Amino acid sequence: MNLSEIHHIAIIVSDYEAAKDFYVNKLGFSVIRENYRPERKGWKLDLRVNELTELEIFAEEHPPKRVNRPEACGLRHLAFCVESVEQTVKELTEAGIECEPIRVDDYTGKKMTFFHDPDGLPLELHE
Repeated sequence: MNLSEIHHIAIIVSDYEAAKDFYVNKLGFSVIRENYRPERKGWKLDLRVNELTELEIFAEEHPPKRVNRPEACGLRHLAFCVESVEQTVKELTEAGIECEPIRVDDYTGKKMTFFHDPDGLPLELHE
């Protein structure tokens, strides 16, 4: 068995337009496919993270709220690798996205911080 790459990560959102604006216009991911699914009365948006990985955005009617603290089992957060946490935080701040203070990962010694998508999903920047 060779599970060598992550093909995609799927996120369910409560507001399609807000999520599309956040992930496409603010974070800069490009649209691969955008499909309305009438049987589900919702959208599926496929975004390009890099040449290997996609981010799937599902907008469905009345999804349950995300559990915050204490955290439930499942996805804890989504982390993106960046060359410079400081520069990326500056760009996010200019786009109106608030980030937590930058800190150093206790185990890797690399800089990191968190911010959130419109539904409160924690997103991490890590060098």
